[in-house]
Amino acid sequence: MNTVSGRLAPTRDRIGIALVLASGVGFGTLGIFGLYAQRAALSIPTVLAFRFLLAALAVWMLLAVRGRLTVLRGRTLAIALGLGAFGYATQSGLYFLGLEYMTAGLVAIVLYTYPAFVVVIAVAGFGERATPAMVVALCLALGGVALVTGADPAGASPIGVAVVLGAAVAYAVYITVSRALLVSVDPLVLTAHVLPAAGGVFVAIGAATGELSVPTTPSTWLLLACLAVPATALPVIAFFAGLRYVGASRAGIVSTVEPPVTVGLGAALFAEPVTTATVVGGTLILLGVVVLERE
Repeated sequence: MNTVSGRLAPTRDRIGIALVLASGVGFGTLGIFGLYAQRAALSIPTVLAFRFLLAALAVWMLLAVRGRLTVLRGRTLAIALGLGAFGYATQSGLYFLGLEYMTAGLVAIVLYTYPAFVVVIAVAGFGERATPAMVVALCLALGGVALVTGADPAGASPIGVAVVLGAAVAYAVYITVSRALLVSVDPLVLTAHVLPAAGGVFVAIGAATGELSVPTTPSTWLLLACLAVPATALPVIAFFAGLRYVGASRAGIVSTVEPPVTVGLGAALFAEPVTTATVVGGTLILLGVVVLERE
């Protein structure tokens, strides 16, 4: 029995890491679709409201097709909705607010301190173990993100840094609490409750500020569908599924693959420059993933 468990553990780890990597690739497209949304003059509440609500619709339809429609109840329902309304929505809102104060590169490097917060919260509050390999991988990942984003600390705004650090902490809490909930809740079912709660927050914000609008052209609906499904629903499902296998600390570190994906897509689609530092940074992040995979 112990031998079988020993064989299964590496397999589960590899599956979990692969799922989180796939999630990072999906989330890496978010900035690209976000740029297209900016060019289409869509307000932030409109983009985020439809991003989350259309993603939720896709997930509920998938559950219906698979005959697995499940509505959470009681304390579990309250936690799942809280993850969406206070965790995911807060992270997304503060991220976009941070862009008002700093460059995308600086916002990215501050946001991607969240794996460090995840490790601290998971170890201190949820009993996860911080191994030497995990510490090495975390250092490689954070160093890689710094190089990939090419951020210039001289352009940092104290307000912007504080706002985005808030986003990082919110995302770290979201990840660690989600990991605890996934012990008893299916990842797809959890996703189906988190997404509409996040969307509802931005519907309320958009309605209160008068910035919520309904798209009128097929191209805009297509853009929002891309934001909702390949850039949100599928990555969230993959992340929750991987989180179940590898834990919050390791999932947070592996997800730092997202910035190199965004940079690569920016280079391919918008001819954005890719420097030597960017390549080295991406390599460091991948090395961090390899360290975790071989642990």
